[in-house]
Amino acid sequence: MVYTVTLNPAIDYVIKTDGLSAGVINRSKHGKIFYGGKGINVSVILSRLGVENKALGFLAGFTGRELERLLTADGVSSEFIYLESGLTRINVKIKSNGEYDINADGPEISEADIEKLLDKLGEIKDGDYLVIAGSVPKSLPADVYERILSRLEGRNISFVIDAEDGLLKSALKYRPFLIKPNHLELGALFGVKTETDAEIIKYAKELQSLGAKNVLVSRAENGAILLDENSGVTGIKTVKGTLVNSVGCGDSMLAGFIAGYIKTKSYSEALRLAAACGNATAFSGQLADKNEIERIYGVLNTDV
Repeated sequence: MVYTVTLNPAIDYVIKTDGLSAGVINRSKHGKIFYGGKGINVSVILSRLGVENKALGFLAGFTGRELERLLTADGVSSEFIYLESGLTRINVKIKSNGEYDINADGPEISEADIEKLLDKLGEIKDGDYLVIAGSVPKSLPADVYERILSRLEGRNISFVIDAEDGLLKSALKYRPFLIKPNHLELGALFGVKTETDAEIIKYAKELQSLGAKNVLVSRAENGAILLDENSGVTGIKTVKGTLVNSVGCGDSMLAGFIAGYIKTKSYSEALRLAAACGNATAFSGQLADKNEIERIYGVLNTDV
């Protein structure tokens, strides 16, 4: 069983207009709402791949109920903590003569709410996976990742972490099964640029020395490199296609790796499915469906 945690989920309201100007009424041609949040995206792809999972985190108000309804309609199981006040945030994405993103703050989360989540996480069983992904909202303490991991430390739970900077570094001492920085985030962790294979491998090995078992470095159109816990280094390229959507590609890749490893216990096959999921989402208007993932999976090969 896989559990995902999204501390600051969102509804994304995507609007399309012919143009955007100040001082006048701008009218949209199209508007649609989607669920958002890194852990939630992982749960969605896992569900489409037939992997049992449950999405956890915090929701609030009518926007939270709508987000949960959308997930349920998409076949995603969830068990969120509902906050007593506030609203799950709405992020506005405007596609016009440019792309504009307006991300809102999340609701206030109390210490009592944090304890409710920690108690729920305590129900996770040995052999399960826990995915913690995304940023920490302002109302939560900066060490909330550590509090979660320390509460579950010492049990046979595979931690998967997708976060930036200090959040990721603080998690390494808990020996996560998998971390997934992109090549820019990897370089930022060490104050350098990582552009070549050799540079990526060098600093990914540094993360392994600090505690990570497996390090998956995504490289956008250049594919990905995996350093596994058996000292293996495996690369994979992308397939050719038209980029439609970059949102959720990394989350899709993370979900594909978990699903691939659960099903095959092979790191090379996990990487192949990870790349297929990331590619499929990039070529889709939103998170990829199973048919597109399987199509791309069939033409991908790993390079050892």
